[in-house]
Amino acid sequence: MSVANREIAERLKAIREISEMSIEELAEKIGMQAGEYEKYESGNAEIPVSILYDVSGILKVSMTELLTGGSAKLHIYSLVRKDRGITVERNEAYKYQNLAYSFAGRKIEPLLVTVPVDEADAPYYLNKHPGHEYHYCLEGSFKIMIDKHELTINEGDSIYFDSHFPHGMKANGNKPAKILVIVI
Repeated sequence: MSVANREIAERLKAIREISEMSIEELAEKIGMQAGEYEKYESGNAEIPVSILYDVSGILKVSMTELLTGGSAKLHIYSLVRKDRGITVERNEAYKYQNLAYSFAGRKIEPLLVTVPVDEADAPYYLNKHPGHEYHYCLEGSFKIMIDKHELTINEGDSIYFDSHFPHGMKANGNKPAKILVIVI
């Protein structure tokens, strides 16, 4: 695990402890077993963005604080230039860039997600969390599994869904997919 990932795990644990919440209480609130959640805080497992999003809402801290240790400062607007979003290395399945990390009090998490080309028979990396998601395919094409439904999303297509159902994506074809993802 990278140094940045270990630092995020340490911040996650510290913020939970300051909030006087046990691992069991937090795990229950995000709908997982305490042992599974403890792997994230100990740095023994990559923390999915969906878990960071859920925990930030429950503990009332921004994703920016969890990711960087600093707090967002901007209140009028936040401009993020091309390729300047905070890279979030949460798992090997996707590459994330947070596109509004410097805006305080965000109501959504806009992310640029790159889904690399994978073997055609590779399984989906599935996750689930409270809330909704909106995906807009900027480049390429991808397949998305939502619950038991597999859909193909092409460049220019979009999909909105309830993210408490298990969901995951795979690039379609021989080119990575770039997707604007908004987590609500």
